Amino acid sequence: MVLTNPTTFTNWLPPHSIAWYKQLSQIQNEYTYPWNSTITEPNGETIFEHEVNQIIANKKVLDIGCGDGSFTFQCSSVAKEIVGFDVTDSFIQVGQNNEKPNVSFVIGNVKIGLPFKRNEFDCAYIRKGPTSAYLQLKNLVKTKGEILGLHPGDDMGKELSLLFPNLFLPSIGTPILTSITQKLEQCQFSDFKIEIINCIEYLHSALDVIKLRCFGQHPSIYKRILKNDLLEISRIFEQNATKDGLPITFSRYIVKVVV
Repeated sequence: MVLTNPTTFTNWLPPHSIAWYKQLSQIQNEYTYPWNSTITEPNGETIFEHEVNQIIANKKVLDIGCGDGSFTFQCSSVAKEIVGFDVTDSFIQVGQNNEKPNVSFVIGNVKIGLPFKRNEFDCAYIRKGPTSAYLQLKNLVKTKGEILGLHPGDDMGKELSLLFPNLFLPSIGTPILTSITQKLEQCQFSDFKIEIINCIEYLHSALDVIKLRCFGQHPSIYKRILKNDLLEISRIFEQNATKDGLPITFSRYIVKVVV
Protein backbone atom coordinates (compact mmCIF):
# COMPACT_ATOMS: atom_id res chain seq x y z
CA MET A 1 0.00 0.00 0.00
CA VAL A 2 1.32 3.44 -0.97
CA LEU A 3 0.97 6.00 1.80
CA THR A 4 -0.44 9.45 1.15
CA ASN A 5 1.95 12.31 0.39
CA PRO A 6 0.33 15.22 2.28
CA THR A 7 2.46 17.84 0.55
CA THR A 8 0.34 17.28 -2.58
CA PHE A 9 -2.78 18.60 -0.83
CA THR A 10 -3.82 22.06 -2.00
CA ASN A 11 -4.04 23.37 1.57
CA TRP A 12 -0.62 22.07 2.66
CA LEU A 13 1.60 24.88 4.00
CA PRO A 14 5.42 24.78 4.04
CA PRO A 15 6.36 24.15 7.70
CA HIS A 16 7.80 27.18 9.51
CA SER A 17 6.61 29.63 6.85
CA ILE A 18 4.84 32.77 8.07
CA ALA A 19 1.51 31.38 6.86
CA TRP A 20 2.20 28.10 8.70
CA TYR A 21 2.94 29.92 11.98
CA LYS A 22 -0.20 32.00 11.63
CA GLN A 23 -2.29 28.89 11.05
CA LEU A 24 -0.66 27.11 14.00
CA SER A 25 -1.51 30.00 16.30
CA GLN A 26 -5.13 29.86 15.13
CA ILE A 27 -5.34 26.10 15.66
CA GLN A 28 -3.84 25.82 19.13
CA ASN A 29 -2.94 29.34 20.31
CA GLU A 30 0.44 28.17 21.58
CA TYR A 31 3.59 26.55 20.23
CA THR A 32 3.36 23.06 21.73
CA TYR A 33 3.78 19.66 20.10
CA PRO A 34 0.49 17.71 19.81
CA TRP A 35 2.05 14.25 19.65
CA ASN A 36 3.04 12.10 22.63
CA SER A 37 6.64 10.96 22.89
CA THR A 38 9.53 10.38 25.26
CA ILE A 39 12.90 12.02 24.54
CA THR A 40 16.00 10.52 26.10
CA GLU A 41 18.42 12.63 28.14
CA PRO A 42 20.62 14.50 27.58
CA ASN A 43 19.01 16.17 24.57
CA GLY A 44 19.44 19.45 22.71
CA GLU A 45 16.36 21.07 24.24
CA THR A 46 17.37 20.64 27.88
CA ILE A 47 21.03 21.44 27.21
CA PHE A 48 20.03 24.67 25.46
CA GLU A 49 17.68 25.73 28.26
CA HIS A 50 20.41 25.16 30.85
CA GLU A 51 22.95 27.18 28.86
CA VAL A 52 20.49 30.04 28.27
CA ASN A 53 19.95 30.30 32.02
CA GLN A 54 23.71 30.57 32.46
CA ILE A 55 24.19 33.52 30.10
CA ILE A 56 21.08 35.63 30.83
CA ALA A 57 21.41 36.04 34.60
CA ASN A 58 20.77 39.71 35.56
CA LYS A 59 21.09 40.84 31.92
CA LYS A 60 18.93 42.56 29.30
CA VAL A 61 17.97 39.80 26.88
CA LEU A 62 16.41 39.55 23.41
CA ASP A 63 14.32 36.44 22.64
CA ILE A 64 14.01 36.04 18.86
CA GLY A 65 11.08 33.94 17.63
CA CYS A 66 9.48 33.87 21.07
CA GLY A 67 6.15 32.38 19.93
CA ASP A 68 3.52 32.57 22.66
CA GLY A 69 6.15 33.68 25.19
CA SER A 70 6.16 30.56 27.38
CA PHE A 71 9.95 30.25 27.38
CA THR A 72 10.32 34.05 27.60
CA PHE A 73 8.42 34.06 30.89
CA GLN A 74 10.40 31.08 32.10
CA CYS A 75 13.62 33.03 31.51
CA SER A 76 12.25 36.22 33.07
CA SER A 77 12.83 34.84 36.55
CA VAL A 78 16.58 34.86 35.79
CA ALA A 79 17.02 37.84 33.43
CA LYS A 80 17.02 41.48 34.53
CA GLU A 81 14.84 42.39 31.54
CA ILE A 82 13.71 40.36 28.53
CA VAL A 83 12.09 41.34 25.23
CA GLY A 84 10.28 38.76 23.10
CA PHE A 85 10.11 39.28 19.33
CA ASP A 86 7.92 37.30 16.93
CA VAL A 87 6.19 37.64 13.57
CA THR A 88 2.88 36.03 14.62
CA ASP A 89 0.56 38.64 16.13
CA SER A 90 -1.76 36.18 17.89
CA PHE A 91 1.22 34.55 19.63
CA ILE A 92 2.42 37.99 20.76
CA GLN A 93 -1.05 38.79 22.08
CA VAL A 94 -0.95 35.65 24.23
CA GLY A 95 2.36 36.82 25.70
CA GLN A 96 1.10 40.33 26.32
CA ASN A 97 -1.86 38.97 28.28
CA ASN A 98 0.55 37.60 30.88
CA GLU A 99 1.87 40.78 32.42
CA LYS A 100 5.21 40.80 34.21
CA PRO A 101 7.19 44.00 34.84
CA ASN A 102 10.48 42.86 33.31
CA VAL A 103 8.93 41.27 30.19
CA SER A 104 7.76 42.99 27.00
CA PHE A 105 6.88 41.82 23.50
CA VAL A 106 7.37 43.31 20.04
CA ILE A 107 5.80 42.07 16.82
CA GLY A 108 7.73 42.23 13.56
CA ASN A 109 9.44 40.34 10.76
CA VAL A 110 13.17 39.67 11.10
CA LYS A 111 13.58 39.89 7.32
CA ILE A 112 12.23 43.46 7.39
CA GLY A 113 14.38 44.42 10.35
CA LEU A 114 14.69 44.34 14.13
CA PRO A 115 13.44 47.65 15.62
CA PHE A 116 16.01 47.97 18.38
CA LYS A 117 18.95 50.25 19.14
CA ARG A 118 22.57 49.39 18.49
CA ASN A 119 24.15 47.55 21.45
CA GLU A 120 20.77 47.56 23.25
CA PHE A 121 21.10 44.01 24.61
CA ASP A 122 23.64 42.21 26.76
CA CYS A 123 22.83 38.88 25.11
CA ALA A 124 20.25 37.14 22.94
CA TYR A 125 18.94 33.71 22.04
CA ILE A 126 17.02 32.13 19.17
CA ARG A 127 15.02 29.12 20.32
CA LYS A 128 13.93 27.43 17.08
CA GLY A 129 13.36 30.88 15.59
CA PRO A 130 14.57 32.40 12.30
CA THR A 131 18.25 31.87 11.47
CA SER A 132 18.19 35.11 9.45
CA ALA A 133 18.26 36.99 12.78
CA TYR A 134 21.99 36.28 13.22
CA LEU A 135 22.74 38.82 10.49
CA GLN A 136 21.25 41.62 12.62
CA LEU A 137 22.12 40.50 16.13
CA LYS A 138 25.76 41.46 15.68
CA ASN A 139 24.73 45.12 15.91
CA LEU A 140 22.13 44.70 18.66
CA VAL A 141 24.16 42.71 21.17
CA LYS A 142 27.07 44.41 22.92
CA THR A 143 30.64 43.51 22.02
CA LYS A 144 31.71 40.27 23.73
CA GLY A 145 28.04 39.55 24.46
CA GLU A 146 26.79 36.02 23.82
CA ILE A 147 24.15 34.66 21.45
CA LEU A 148 22.74 31.14 21.71
CA GLY A 149 20.70 29.37 19.06
CA LEU A 150 18.67 26.16 19.01
CA HIS A 151 17.63 24.76 15.63
CA PRO A 152 16.31 21.42 14.27
CA GLY A 153 19.08 19.11 13.13
CA ASP A 154 19.17 17.78 9.58
CA ASP A 155 19.04 14.23 10.99
CA MET A 156 15.73 14.92 12.77
CA GLY A 157 13.44 11.92 12.32
CA LYS A 158 15.58 10.59 9.48
CA GLU A 159 14.11 7.10 9.94
CA LEU A 160 10.57 8.23 9.16
CA SER A 161 11.01 8.50 5.39
CA LEU A 162 12.35 4.93 5.35
CA LEU A 163 9.60 3.51 7.55
CA PHE A 164 6.74 5.54 6.05
CA PRO A 165 7.75 6.34 2.45
CA ASN A 166 5.71 9.04 0.73
CA LEU A 167 4.09 10.12 4.01
CA PHE A 168 7.51 11.51 4.99
CA LEU A 169 9.98 12.72 2.37
CA PRO A 170 13.74 12.15 2.70
CA SER A 171 16.03 15.07 3.48
CA ILE A 172 18.99 15.50 1.16
CA GLY A 173 22.30 16.79 2.50
CA THR A 174 22.51 19.25 5.40
CA PRO A 175 20.53 22.31 4.23
CA ILE A 176 19.88 23.62 7.76
CA LEU A 177 23.50 23.35 8.88
CA THR A 178 24.75 24.87 5.62
CA SER A 179 22.37 27.83 5.92
CA ILE A 180 23.31 28.52 9.56
CA THR A 181 27.04 28.29 8.84
CA GLN A 182 26.82 30.65 5.88
CA LYS A 183 24.97 33.27 7.93
CA LEU A 184 27.39 33.05 10.85
CA GLU A 185 30.39 33.42 8.53
CA GLN A 186 28.84 36.53 6.97
CA CYS A 187 28.51 38.17 10.39
CA GLN A 188 32.23 38.01 11.22
CA PHE A 189 31.58 37.33 14.91
CA SER A 190 34.53 37.15 17.27
CA ASP A 191 33.86 33.44 17.67
CA PHE A 192 31.18 30.87 16.95
CA LYS A 193 30.68 27.12 17.05
CA ILE A 194 27.87 24.71 16.22
CA GLU A 195 27.26 21.58 18.25
CA ILE A 196 25.22 18.62 16.99
CA ILE A 197 23.22 16.97 19.77
CA ASN A 198 21.52 13.70 18.83
CA CYS A 199 19.44 11.39 21.02
CA ILE A 200 16.35 9.18 20.65
CA GLU A 201 12.71 10.19 20.63
CA TYR A 202 10.17 7.41 21.16
CA LEU A 203 6.78 8.04 19.53
CA HIS A 204 4.09 6.38 21.61
CA SER A 205 1.54 5.36 18.96
CA ALA A 206 0.66 5.34 15.27
CA LEU A 207 -1.56 8.35 15.88
CA ASP A 208 1.49 10.25 17.12
CA VAL A 209 3.24 9.55 13.81
CA ILE A 210 0.35 11.23 11.99
CA LYS A 211 0.18 14.12 14.46
CA LEU A 212 3.90 14.77 13.99
CA ARG A 213 3.54 14.82 10.21
CA CYS A 214 0.49 17.11 10.33
CA PHE A 215 1.83 19.52 12.93
CA GLY A 216 0.64 23.05 12.12
CA GLN A 217 -1.37 21.92 9.11
CA HIS A 218 -5.11 22.36 8.59
CA PRO A 219 -7.09 19.74 10.60
CA SER A 220 -8.58 18.38 7.35
CA ILE A 221 -5.14 17.04 6.38
CA TYR A 222 -4.88 15.04 9.60
CA LYS A 223 -8.39 13.64 9.05
CA ARG A 224 -7.61 12.57 5.47
CA ILE A 225 -4.46 10.71 6.45
CA LEU A 226 -6.25 9.16 9.41
CA LYS A 227 -8.98 7.86 7.12
CA ASN A 228 -6.72 6.70 4.28
CA ASP A 229 -3.61 5.39 6.02
CA LEU A 230 -4.14 4.62 9.72
CA LEU A 231 -4.24 0.86 9.24
CA GLU A 232 -0.99 0.74 7.26
CA ILE A 233 0.75 3.24 9.55
CA SER A 234 -0.34 1.15 12.55
CA ARG A 235 1.03 -2.02 10.94
CA ILE A 236 4.41 -0.40 10.26
CA PHE A 237 4.48 1.11 13.73
CA GLU A 238 3.84 -2.23 15.45
CA GLN A 239 6.49 -3.97 13.35
CA ASN A 240 9.19 -1.47 14.33
CA ALA A 241 8.27 -0.22 17.81
CA THR A 242 10.04 -1.27 21.00
CA LYS A 243 8.45 -1.44 24.45
CA ASP A 244 9.21 2.31 24.74
CA GLY A 245 7.67 3.25 21.40
CA LEU A 246 8.94 3.89 17.87
CA PRO A 247 12.55 5.14 18.06
CA ILE A 248 13.55 8.03 15.78
CA THR A 249 16.46 10.44 15.84
CA PHE A 250 15.93 13.62 17.86
CA SER A 251 18.50 16.07 16.53
CA ARG A 252 19.30 19.66 17.43
CA TYR A 253 21.99 22.19 16.47
CA ILE A 254 23.14 24.42 19.30
CA VAL A 255 24.85 27.60 18.13
CA LYS A 256 27.20 29.48 20.45
CA VAL A 257 28.34 32.93 19.40
CA VAL A 258 30.53 35.63 20.92
CA VAL A 259 29.84 39.00 19.28
